[in-house]
Amino acid sequence: MWWPAALAAVVALALGVPALVAGGTSASGSAASITVPADDSPEAGFARDMATHHQQAVDLSFIVRDRTSDEPTRTLAFDIINTQANQRGMMTGWLDQWGLSQHSTAKPMAWMKMDHDYQAHDGSLMPGMATNTQMAKLRTLSGRDAEVYYLQLMIAHHKGGVEMAQGYVDMAKNDVEKRLAQSMVVAQTSEVELMTDMLKERGAAPGVPAS
Repeated sequence: MWWPAALAAVVALALGVPALVAGGTSASGSAASITVPADDSPEAGFARDMATHHQQAVDLSFIVRDRTSDEPTRTLAFDIINTQANQRGMMTGWLDQWGLSQHSTAKPMAWMKMDHDYQAHDGSLMPGMATNTQMAKLRTLSGRDAEVYYLQLMIAHHKGGVEMAQGYVDMAKNDVEKRLAQSMVVAQTSEVELMTDMLKERGAAPGVPAS
């Protein structure tokens, strides 16, 4: 049940090698050619927004890890923590290498050049992100109730993340970042299927209940 996230971690680690090479010297020791993205580019926007999106997935997973003793749920949470924390570090590292700020005053996902009608509210900055109220509710639950609510929140979270990652893949100019985004699409789509099956095992279905 843990393999999709574990696979993503391996892919992300592999991607980290060329990313570091691009930021300094090549394997032969010669200087690598660097194209620094503009501050309002899809490359910078995706790195910033997905880093924020990933951080909440890590936060949610830490919460449920301490709210249940169910090994499949804890294993899933552990894999998401490791995979997404690693990927987040890569993206923030790229921003540093490019000399760009970790934050922007632009509306989240503005770099996608699409008419998103999503209105940020209660800590939910982008589609799929949980609200502060929902995260607070998860902290009050335990056992099966915590597992079900976490899975419901994380399925919505992953679907939002997949949409954003695919949006970047479709307009990417940085091959290393594009490969990372593609790995997110594949791994998180697989995890959505896994979490849907986990909900069925618990007699529940996807869809976050109204708070």
